[in-house]
Formats: sequence, C-alpha cells, structure tokens
Amino acid sequence: MASPALSFDEVARRFPGFSLRLSFDLFPGETLALLGPSGSGKSTALKLAAGLEAPDAGRVYLGGEDVTGWPPERRGVGLVFQSYALFPHLSVYDNVAFGLVERRWPREKIRARVEELLFKTGLTPHAKKRPSELSGGERQRVALARALAPRPKVLLLDEPLSALDQRLKEELMFELRRVLKGEAAAALYVTHDQAEAFALASRVLILKAGEKVQEGAPEAVYARPKDVWTARFLGHKNVLGANEARVLGLEEGEWLIPLEAFTFGEGEPARVLEAVFLGPRVGLWLSFRGVRLYWEGPLSPLPPPGSELKLRLDLGRAVPLSVS
Repeated sequence: MASPALSFDEVARRFPGFSLRLSFDLFPGETLALLGPSGSGKSTALKLAAGLEAPDAGRVYLGGEDVTGWPPERRGVGLVFQSYALFPHLSVYDNVAFGLVERRWPREKIRARVEELLFKTGLTPHAKKRPSELSGGERQRVALARALAPRPKVLLLDEPLSALDQRLKEELMFELRRVLKGEAAAALYVTHDQAEAFALASRVLILKAGEKVQEGAPEAVYARPKDVWTARFLGHKNVLGANEARVLGLEEGEWLIPLEAFTFGEGEPARVLEAVFLGPRVGLWLSFRGVRLYWEGPLSPLPPPGSELKLRLDLGRAVPLSVS
C-alpha cells in the first residue's frame, strides 16, 4: 500500500471549553470526508492540516514528512473555501494560473495546465471573465481549478458547497466527484452534510465534540452506525429505545430498524399516521404494534392517513446500537 499523503498522529488542539484529539491517514487518490455537526472540530482539523493552526500535541505528516512546524506556504497543499477567495481583478484564466506563476512554472506549461483544468471544470467559455460575471457554482469551479493547478500533495476543502442552492449543490457535487477522481487527488473534505460526504468520499470520519466517533466506507458507516447519536446524526429515524425494542420482540437495548427490514403486502397491519409525497418516493409514518416507525421509498398510490397496510418487519436486519 502507498504511504499516506496526509497523516495526523495523535494531533491535539485545545481551546477554552473545547479540545480536538485526532489521528487518521489519508492516502493518494482518496477522498476522506470529515463529517460532523457545527463545533465538532472539522474546520480546526483542516486548519491544522494546512498549517493555519499549530497543534498543542502530536505530529502532522505530508507524504511521510513531518511538517508540524511548517508554515502554510511550505506545505504544498491546495485550499478550497466556502467563500471562493478569488482575486476579483483577475480573469478566470489568471485566477487559475496564479499559483503557477508564483511558482515560476514555464509559460507553456502554465498554459497547458490551465487549459486542461478549464476544460475539466467546464470553464473554457468563461476564461476571460472576471469572478463578478460568474454564478456561484462557476466561481466555486474556478476556486477548485486554482487549488488543483499546482498538483498539490493534498487538497483541503472546507464546506465548499454550503453557500449554493440545493439544485446547484447537487449538480456541482457530481462534477466535483468527477474532477477529483480524474485528478487522482488526495482530498480532505470538511462538511456537515451527510449527502455530500456519502456522494464524494471513499471514506468517512465522523467527529463529535473533537473526538472520532466512527470511520469507514460511507455504505458501511450508514448501514451500521456505532451508537444512537451517530444513527440520528446520519438521518436514521427508526432508532428505538429499550421499551420500543421489547414491544417489537427484540432484546432490550437500543436498536436501529433499517428501511430494508420493511416488506409491504404481507404480515401484520400497520396504520398510516402520516403520508408525505416526496416526488419519486413517499415518506410514511406508521404505527406497528403501537410503535411509531418511518419508511421511505417508491409507493403508489399514496395511502391516506388512517388507512392500513400489511407489513412484515424483518427483525433479523435490526442493528444494535450502543448508548451515546
């Protein structure tokens, strides 16, 4: 296996009322999402990687080299922020070329690299425009292309899509995934949005109050959250307490009932409490054996509240949870 592009070895950063303690490895070609609520330490971790903050303990490595005491300009990382941070007086082309000019790349190599990235990010028609003439999504593409231009060891992205509306966010999310894969960049992606993390990352690390809660492939983390807090943070609605679990026939404890456990058309009656049309799918709140459960998926026609559906619940698919 290749050596890590970025490593945190027992890195700690302390503030009044908060401390971050974190270890992880990020490998070449991999996107690692730091996922957590506001105040969990995500952006602090990114600043430590960039050299914008100094750790109180532990070491930071880039490409196996200890860079803990290095300033940002020596680290060779690319930064993409929510605010774009573009140069307003420069064209799109010159914004992307800026870091290459500063590094004294030969003119022909600058031109070739900038044109390559403008094409990859769909910005070729906008090369001569100023940032003020671009949409939010286009400005974010410029910021990404500029960060990627010098071929950084690691790309650091701090909530880069959070300022965009939902439609544009979804569109750019898939473009960003394509560009990162095409560049084979090692990327550390900071977000509070589960959908972004799952769509973009090959691995997810969940932070809570400065501590790593769970780490793994997005599918594995979502399917088997470690504890009650993580299950709820990831958006699972069928998180059962001990009494509800006992009513359904599970051992006493905290459990998650995944959507895959639901089969309609057979089994016991489930009364529809609420039914919400969500476009290509519906959301149903159900009462099953007196326990309130949620299901979401394609179903037609939309059953009215008060109606009954036959439901078989496969308790063998239930996931045990530890208490947060």
